[in-house]
Amino acid sequence: MADASIFDRLKQDHDTHRQLFDKMADAEREKNEERLEKLFEQFKVEVTAHAAAEEESLYATMLSRPDLREDAQHSVSEHKEIDDYLEELADLKFNGEAWRKKFAEMKKRYLHHIEEEEEEMFPTAAKDLSAEEEAKLGKLFAKRKPAELERAQAED
Repeated sequence: MADASIFDRLKQDHDTHRQLFDKMADAEREKNEERLEKLFEQFKVEVTAHAAAEEESLYATMLSRPDLREDAQHSVSEHKEIDDYLEELADLKFNGEAWRKKFAEMKKRYLHHIEEEEEEMFPTAAKDLSAEEEAKLGKLFAKRKPAELERAQAED
């Protein structure tokens, strides 16, 4: 993925997040609480790092462009909403009734967010960015994400 565009990299992460949700659902069905907790912790670290690297690369660029600013602001606010859900989940008994309800809400919001990005925001942004800019942002994201993963793991 050395020359992948920012959109390819972000979609690849989104696919990873969807797979983690599927694995968590499997662990829930299997009543494997230990596996569920490990997968949830992995999701938290991954989605936190993804959002930070996305904001530092694509959204920073979009915020500087009047035609794209509103979409970027909307997505940043949705990142904050997901972060708030993760904080609320941290205060609840893991996998208890209240936790499961809050997790289901967060999952629904997050899946809506990434669908909206992929189907609406990315195509709009792609029209405004050159192929060179997309590649440059992809490289920046690839550089920022490992640093953000490290930071997110340290906070966890």
